[in-house]
Amino acid sequence: MTSSIGLLLASLDAGQIVGIVLGVVAALAAGAAAGLFGYRSYSNNKIGLAKREAERILEEAGLEAKAIRKDGLLEAKEQQNRLRSEFERETKEKRAEWQRTDNRLLQKENALDKREDALGKKEDALDRKTAELEKAQKSVEDSRERLKGIEEELNKSQEILRGELERVAGMTREEAEQELKNALLEDVKKGAAAEAKAIEAEARENAAREAQNIIVTAIQRCAADHATENTVSVVSLPSDEMKGRIIGRMGRNIRALESATGVDLIIDDTPDVITLSSFDPVRREVARLTLEKLVADGRIHPARIEEVADKMRREVNASIKEAGEEAVFEVGVHGLHPELVKILGRLKYRTSYGQNVLKHSVEVALLASLMAQELGIDPKIAKRAGLLHDIGKAIDHEVEGTHVQIGVDLAKRYKESGEVIHAIAAHHNDIEPETMEAVLVQAADAISSARPGARRESIENYVKRIEKLEDIAGSFSGVEQTFAVQAGREIRVMVKPEQVDDAATVFLAREIAEKLENELEYPGQIKVNVIREVRSVDYAK
Repeated sequence: MTSSIGLLLASLDAGQIVGIVLGVVAALAAGAAAGLFGYRSYSNNKIGLAKREAERILEEAGLEAKAIRKDGLLEAKEQQNRLRSEFERETKEKRAEWQRTDNRLLQKENALDKREDALGKKEDALDRKTAELEKAQKSVEDSRERLKGIEEELNKSQEILRGELERVAGMTREEAEQELKNALLEDVKKGAAAEAKAIEAEARENAAREAQNIIVTAIQRCAADHATENTVSVVSLPSDEMKGRIIGRMGRNIRALESATGVDLIIDDTPDVITLSSFDPVRREVARLTLEKLVADGRIHPARIEEVADKMRREVNASIKEAGEEAVFEVGVHGLHPELVKILGRLKYRTSYGQNVLKHSVEVALLASLMAQELGIDPKIAKRAGLLHDIGKAIDHEVEGTHVQIGVDLAKRYKESGEVIHAIAAHHNDIEPETMEAVLVQAADAISSARPGARRESIENYVKRIEKLEDIAGSFSGVEQTFAVQAGREIRVMVKPEQVDDAATVFLAREIAEKLENELEYPGQIKVNVIREVRSVDYAK
């Protein structure tokens, strides 16, 4: 490009070059002028736009400022109205509170005025009483002075009288005092006996009435079976020929039966009957069921006897467990040890004077619970102790000792509470009852045992009990005759009137009752009736 321009300049002359240069300069000057004019026009337009934009912004700012000022005024008015409302509300509340305070102060002032009036009246009354007391004290002092003079005169008179009495009676002062003491002691003893008799009669009447109400309520709410039961110990046979089959050849069948069941079979001349003899009621029940099953089946031989005996034993054990669970469920006692429940179920086959012991235990538990509710005592312990009080009878043929001690040992072994153990130990007065629950178990046991139809007693035992009752009552000095009446529920004691006076009959009745409680076993209670009769006989001639 440069070489081309150089060649072109070389081909031109000086005048042409100058003309070209001038033309170029003129063109540059015209371009610069045009650019300057265009730039100035652009700058003017830009400045105009900037001014208009500034004016628009100023106008919008003014409008926005007006709107902000208007909103601020409205908000300020709302704030002012809200503050005015709060101020008026607070002022109203303060005014109400001041009014209440004024009312309370006014009430307190009125109460203080009333108290001042009352205190004034009390002070006046106190002044009057003080004056009266001073007057009474003065009167007492005067009376004391007079009594002192009278006492001195009385002492002088007593000395004179004592000397005269000693002279007339021929007794010393000590002898007369002893005789007077004896006479007073006899009078006091008679008066105390009469008073004790009256108090005891009133207490017995009130206690009997209250106890009757509680017992009647408990019995009415306890729906127990009143029929006695006997454990069956006799098995009926279809014919006497069956006895030979039961005995078997050379007695092998009867020996197998006795060995398998642990029960003695008594086969005598009684027609169509076999008697089972055993102290264990469960074994006797297993033997009864086994024998009935064999008689009904007809197949009687040693192998069959052992098979049926094992089956009946399992059934009886299941029945025992079920009976114990039913008794626990019926009474509503929870948390008994499973082994204790099984032992309790064994009472299903235990009787006492013809009364089923399991039903008796359930009845005692219900009665003790109901009486505890009537007395406001927690019935749970009474119910539990009532259910377990005769638990020892379930195994008393296997373990040495009384059923009370056996029951206490069982309760301790299976972690029963101390209250339950004490009630079991005290239900026959082996120990003195120390809790209300123990007393209630005693009462419930007596009610269940002594109610009509609950128990039966053999003639021999009844006669022995009546004889012992009369012997105990007749062992006291001054007793002439004794008569047991009302089937042994009352003992009438005839005393010698020259040896036992009216006052001594009260103490004699109490002593006889205590001795009967300690030495005689009996159902229910025995009324001790001491009778003193004086007869004066004369003849008109």
